[in-house]
Amino acid sequence: MPNQPRADEASARQQLIDGLQGDLAREYKAIIQYVIFSQTLDTARYMNIADQLAEHAHQELNHALAVSRQLDYLGAYPVHEPAAVEVSEENEGMLWADLRAEDDTIRNYRERIRQAEALGEVAMAEILKGIVREEQDHQIDLATALGVVPDDRVRKERGPSSGSGAKARR
Repeated sequence: MPNQPRADEASARQQLIDGLQGDLAREYKAIIQYVIFSQTLDTARYMNIADQLAEHAHQELNHALAVSRQLDYLGAYPVHEPAAVEVSEENEGMLWADLRAEDDTIRNYRERIRQAEALGEVAMAEILKGIVREEQDHQIDLATALGVVPDDRVRKERGPSSGSGAKARR
């Protein structure tokens, strides 16, 4: 039985790696969506958020680099495929797609923080907390542009689902 805690730790470490790989794929997705949407949003109502989305794309790239560095530290090769990209031809559809993606990203990073802390990876947890802070700012920007409360429970009741004018593409 002396090897049991070590096996549990190895399993927890692999779960952290697998989660970070998913996080990285979502960062790639966010970069793609923000690049597209920052350039295709139209009408005066959305011009301010279009500029913010361009900035979000840069921040998401920084997140991808930070996550990749953590994966390398853990001895894992970073994934190279994005999560499924969701696009829409409609302004609001674009913003809802981004907001749903931010909600999902934050939920996943919170889990990753718990995993890192459980493994004693304090520095990694702090890096991930910094990413969450920026992701929450993105949530606020998107919710404000849509005129909704930046609270995911409220969005589930009021926000359109991915089936309303949005198309998933890979």
